[in-house]
Amino acid sequence: MGTAPRLPTLTILERLVAFDTTSSRSNLALIDWIETYLAAHDVACRRTTDATGTKANLHAIIGPHRDGGLALSGHVDTVPVDGQAWTTDPFALHVADGRATARGACDMKGFVASALAAVPELMAMDLQRPVHLFISYNEEVDCEGAHVLVRDLAQGGLKPSLCVVGEPSMMKPITAHKGRLSVRGTVRGLAGHSSQPAKGVNAVHAASEAIAHIAALSRRFAAHGRREPGFEPEHTTIHVGLVEGGAILNIIPEHASFEMEWRTVPGDDARLELDRLRAHLRDTTERWMHAVDPSTSIQLEPISTLPPLSLDPAHPLVGLVKQASGSNDDGKVSYGTEAGIYQNAGIASIVCGPGDIAQAHKPDEWIALDQLAACDQFIRRLAQTLTRPLARPVPA
Repeated sequence: MGTAPRLPTLTILERLVAFDTTSSRSNLALIDWIETYLAAHDVACRRTTDATGTKANLHAIIGPHRDGGLALSGHVDTVPVDGQAWTTDPFALHVADGRATARGACDMKGFVASALAAVPELMAMDLQRPVHLFISYNEEVDCEGAHVLVRDLAQGGLKPSLCVVGEPSMMKPITAHKGRLSVRGTVRGLAGHSSQPAKGVNAVHAASEAIAHIAALSRRFAAHGRREPGFEPEHTTIHVGLVEGGAILNIIPEHASFEMEWRTVPGDDARLELDRLRAHLRDTTERWMHAVDPSTSIQLEPISTLPPLSLDPAHPLVGLVKQASGSNDDGKVSYGTEAGIYQNAGIASIVCGPGDIAQAHKPDEWIALDQLAACDQFIRRLAQTLTRPLARPVPA
């Protein structure tokens, strides 16, 4: 067994936040550090990368190398700090008043630090089933890292039966979250002089009609959509967050674009909603556009998709996580995580991690020290269940 010293969670978190792993940047320096740390404890890793080779996942297995067991999953990319009014260096851990402050401290390098700090203890346990570590990239963008990791598992990597995604939940088990589909709308019009509007096709007007319809759909979901108690809000939501178009005022705009998203409750299908939106625009807005110029169009193309999570509250994983966390409750959230991706890959998944999502993505992002301590204990208790047969069998 490796002779490397045991590092406490806070020390590891200090190392992790020092790497600027904003999603637009490479994460390889951080991945190298984690790989070296694990190697010092005799834990081998499997690395998978994006097409550019500048982003990487790590998959490590502690205990017997066989199918089954439990994965601890965390992403190490973060949102930017640009334009935010930080009172401390966002890439230097600041500890005071029971808080650890830095970019990513809450979302979600705190959980990753706790999992890594547990490695020496996990290595010393008589694990009957493996503990997997999933360290992923680009969760804040499109969850590409989790998709790549899942494909690697399908191509021969050993797959866990269970997964805990340590997104901040105040150590409360989360059994369901909404799915997300983001879409870019690209409008091609016909330019002309603004004094002769009938001779052109105004792309901004066409985009505005599409956006107005999307706003009406949003109100319809709120008033008449499927209800799933436990979510806030309880229904599917849809909104437009970015709009661009036009050049100068006296030219009929030839191009416009917008970006939108659905956040769907389990049971609603964003792809079906996208098809319905396309059909509506084809039968309405594109008709008057084509009457002037058949080459004009409105294209709606998916940017990224994130499946919803829905774990049966009676699943054994829920009981395990409740017992290990000391929580009697479980809940649902409207934000998305990688858990839905792992669930779709046949790995029963749940969300439970330290910190409050309300602190994520903000200036002076922080995590409470007592949350990190609770997570350390949670991981230890979970691992102890893998040293003995489960009271209720979980399918492999």
